[in-house]
Amino acid sequence: MSEKCSKCRGEGFLIPESGPCPKCNGTVSAGKAKSINLMDLSEKNLNSFVSGTCETCGGTGTYEKKQKCDECRGKGEIYNCIRCGRMIPYLNANGEEICNACLSSSAVHVLDNSCDYDDLESGKLYKGCVDGVVAGLGAFIKLNDSIKGLMHEKNFEAGHAGLQKGDEIIIQLKNISRQGRDTKLDLVPKKPVNYKIIDVEKEIPVTLIGDLSAKDNGKIIKMLGEVLQIKQTGGPTIFTIADESGQVPCAGFSTAGQRSFVEIMTGMAVVAVGEVNLRDNALQIELMSLKKLSDDETASLLERVNTAIDVRAEPHDISFLIESKILEKLRPSMIQAAKEIRKAILRSRPIILRHHADADGITSAIAIEKAILPLIRGIGGPDAEYRAYTRSPSKAPFYELLDVVKDVSYAVEDEIRFGQPMPLVVMVDNGSTEEDIPAYKHTQVYGMDIVVIDHHHPDDAADEYLLAHVNPYKVGGDFGLTAGMLCTEVARMINPDVSDQIVHLAAVAGTGDRSAAPEFEQYLNLVLGKYTPEHLKEMALALDYEQYWLRFGSGVGIIEDILDMRDHDTHLRLVKMLCEQANGMIQDQLNVSLPNVKTTVLKSGAILNTIDVEKFAHKFTFPPPGKTSGEIHDIMCNVRHPNKPVITLGLGPDFAVIRSKKVLMNIPQIVRELREELAGTGVNGGGHLVVGSIKFVEGAADIVISRLIEKLGEADVETE
Repeated sequence: MSEKCSKCRGEGFLIPESGPCPKCNGTVSAGKAKSINLMDLSEKNLNSFVSGTCETCGGTGTYEKKQKCDECRGKGEIYNCIRCGRMIPYLNANGEEICNACLSSSAVHVLDNSCDYDDLESGKLYKGCVDGVVAGLGAFIKLNDSIKGLMHEKNFEAGHAGLQKGDEIIIQLKNISRQGRDTKLDLVPKKPVNYKIIDVEKEIPVTLIGDLSAKDNGKIIKMLGEVLQIKQTGGPTIFTIADESGQVPCAGFSTAGQRSFVEIMTGMAVVAVGEVNLRDNALQIELMSLKKLSDDETASLLERVNTAIDVRAEPHDISFLIESKILEKLRPSMIQAAKEIRKAILRSRPIILRHHADADGITSAIAIEKAILPLIRGIGGPDAEYRAYTRSPSKAPFYELLDVVKDVSYAVEDEIRFGQPMPLVVMVDNGSTEEDIPAYKHTQVYGMDIVVIDHHHPDDAADEYLLAHVNPYKVGGDFGLTAGMLCTEVARMINPDVSDQIVHLAAVAGTGDRSAAPEFEQYLNLVLGKYTPEHLKEMALALDYEQYWLRFGSGVGIIEDILDMRDHDTHLRLVKMLCEQANGMIQDQLNVSLPNVKTTVLKSGAILNTIDVEKFAHKFTFPPPGKTSGEIHDIMCNVRHPNKPVITLGLGPDFAVIRSKKVLMNIPQIVRELREELAGTGVNGGGHLVVGSIKFVEGAADIVISRLIEKLGEADVETE
């Protein structure tokens, strides 16, 4: 488009000099000529002679010196370069309004998938991709996934004759024509010598995810957010993107089952453009484009997102189910644990829930599970729990290397295959001891954070590796406040809606761990209207029995049936059947073990009972050595030596199981002392203060057991 030259005002010339005519001195008359040669007169002079006017000024009496305008080069019009906007006084050889600078150093535009035909401008250069070649017609060029135009064969230049589908090409948009709903593009190939790439995105205002609703269905939106999770399906790739107001799944599709936007990884800050759709009554964004933000934009966005998630992760401020000074002292650490778990859910971070494979550990895990699964589904969709949550039992009351290596291996594989973030590991009814530290060093290497809710005697050295640590010993309590009780309260902080569903778990946990704490009596009273103490005991036994056969399986569904969380009739029949089997096997074990128990009295007055469970008990069946020792201990305390201080040792070739009553021992301390005193014996182990186990090398069994018994005899006993 042209406009009048502002310098010459469209005249094409300038007048640097003017004044009275030097020929006629302003009289405008031609005057008398002394002699005239008519043959030598020009037409102008002849007209001047006939009219009697001065031929120099043309009868105006003034003189003007005209000079061609250097701004418009005498044309009187100025053009603006259609690429850079610079004023130019000419059109190029093709009749284009493009300056020489832009011809030699061109801007080539790359259209984002958010762009449509309205974002095109005639005359500009674009980078495209050949979508097909038709002989006699030309090549169809895609400028993005939704914009296509024809480059006529007559416009092919040298070097373009062999175009094939998939070739990249730079073209100039000569013309845009619209016919109803159809838009046709006239394209010509270009080969600029030097050019720069300009990314073009559609001008769309940014929308907050939290402001989206069903009424936005079909609307094209733009949002800024952090990629929390990437899941590859058999069709599209699902990106979970969060901003300061919420998060939403976004579907990117290239080829079925193939990763789209391969350059985008979890943790990146991105700008996403797409169409809002409703899928299964839930919002989903069908992505048109997804790009990484600049470093400055990333820092600002991530700060906003992290701050918002931190606020939303705050646990619910609720009262405990019972009154307990220990629980009140633990409230800050319980809030921290609940917050870390909620934060992981809000960030779509996978959660691994590890628990001890006994009644207390199982109820601990189920309480947390029931609280978090609805939140996980609410954030990530109905199938999110299958990729973002795992519950696994641990045979030992600590994080064994066998378990952690498996967890780390699966987590790294998911990161490589699906771009999943490293998980949060939640340890319940284990995790507080020095024995856990080797496993924690594994998780630390890969950024797998740890939260512990436990009631085993803690070692302060473990705290270095934990985001949160809930343990009654840290506030003056003891193992009587079981992990199942603690997790029931933490679960309610995470999600109060599950309170009625999980309230009985604390009572089952206390029953299974034979708690004598005052808190247990209160939890028991909460559910006595629905469950008798005997029925709670049966549930705890059924859990121990079924988990023994499940080994490392989580027992989804079966565990819920034992805990009366699904069909009540199924619960009653299942618990009855499991308890009959378990009690039968326990009695068989006692029948062969009790006659072989050796009893002595220690110098402290405590009665020591020892049983070689390797030789005088059935192996590789229920009950295992620990429970066998516990059953023998119960008979010794309640039947044979009531109201007496009693210690029971279940001995194996390389281990000793310790059970005690009314003996003031400290098993973790004894383990440390034995390890220091008996070098080369491989002593390790632990547990509660008065209930635990010790391991050692088989060849040192005699010396370790002998010294262990000496130390047990030095422990004080409770007096009447």
